Amino acid sequence: MDKRRKKIVAGLAVFMAFMWVCTLVSKSIYASKLPMVSTTRTEPKYIEHIVEAEGIVEAGAKLPVAVLSGLRVEELAVHTGDQVEEGEILFTVDLEDLKQIMEEQELSAQKVQLQIDTILHNSELAQSQKALEEARAREDYDALARYQDTLVGRAAEDVVQAEKALEELPDESKGNGSEEEERLKQALQAAAYAEADAKWTRDNTMKDAGRKVEDVLQEDNADATLAVYRTELTAQQEKIAAYREILDQEGKITAPMGGTVTDIYVQAGGRVPDTASLLLADDRVPCQFRTSLTKEQKSYVNLGDDVKLELDGRRKIDVKVDYLQENENMPGTYTAIVKLPEETGVPGLSGKLTCSKTGEKRPACISLSALHSENGRYFVYVVNEREGILGTEYYVEEITVSVADQNDKLAAIEGAVSDESLILESSTKEVKKGDVVRLADGS
Repeated sequence: MDKRRKKIVAGLAVFMAFMWVCTLVSKSIYASKLPMVSTTRTEPKYIEHIVEAEGIVEAGAKLPVAVLSGLRVEELAVHTGDQVEEGEILFTVDLEDLKQIMEEQELSAQKVQLQIDTILHNSELAQSQKALEEARAREDYDALARYQDTLVGRAAEDVVQAEKALEELPDESKGNGSEEEERLKQALQAAAYAEADAKWTRDNTMKDAGRKVEDVLQEDNADATLAVYRTELTAQQEKIAAYREILDQEGKITAPMGGTVTDIYVQAGGRVPDTASLLLADDRVPCQFRTSLTKEQKSYVNLGDDVKLELDGRRKIDVKVDYLQENENMPGTYTAIVKLPEETGVPGLSGKLTCSKTGEKRPACISLSALHSENGRYFVYVVNEREGILGTEYYVEEITVSVADQNDKLAAIEGAVSDESLILESSTKEVKKGDVVRLADGS
């Protein structure tokens, strides 16, 4: 009986050992098929933003070289980027073409002069005619005044005579209503009326005559034709003088000052435009660096910020942002300009501007590799423990977070994570919410 019991116990022990070995093998096989993941924890860090923008050096001040428009360019003596001295030839113009243009301008000026002479002659005739009309109007006025005064005088004399006749009437004919007395009274009344009418007629007649004199003396309407022609003639004469000066210089157009040729708007065989022919960078004004920024880049670059500038791969220099403005023709983009130190850079040189901006310290920062997004939603995978059929296992939980700030390496997150949370950073296989994983050594 004891031997049998011992055999049973021994068999049971062997069976248990076998089951333990099988469990270990099963566990190993199961675990070997699980994704191996590395984890990280949130850390308080500063999120640094580095903006890099490429641009080009341009002249600090560009001065136009303006030449009379319409001239034909015979030969161009400079190219963009050339350094020229004051008096150096920029280009030459076709002399035969210049002479033809001068002849046309001189003929046009002669025509304008004839117009001016005609206007002046007609003006003299008009003044003479006006003086004659004034003299005649005054003569008519004086003659009419004498005539009207005569009529009034005669009417007044008739009144006097009528009064005298009434006074000389015999006494016996007065007071008894004789026909003679009544007739004389009526005659006196008629004479008085006639005198009043003569005065009224004289006053109104002389008023009309005076107005005619005033009309003759009235100034003529203003006419700007003569002034326009004179202005046109002056402009043409000045242009002819400028053409003659170019002709005297044998058609050579020279630099008015020393500088660098930055822009050329003429070409051999073409005609000079009515704008600038060339632009010269003023060597007395330091160059400037111009670059373009996106809206996101601009959020980290402000006017007056200290920045680094690297020109053509050379040593970086410290400069400041001197100009920052949104582009009207491209809303959402911005132009930044920095003034360069004296004798630094030349127009056309390429460069790169770097601006480093350290934001506020964030309490929970992770690597961008640990942050995921889908349809505008951000989330992280957190590894948690639980009891499984083979014992303790690790599984993936998905937690939605918001991004407070980020750069090209780090992201500051906010949400249901703590500094103890194991946030999945990398995995040997693609994982999703609820997957069981195994931790890499050191995670």
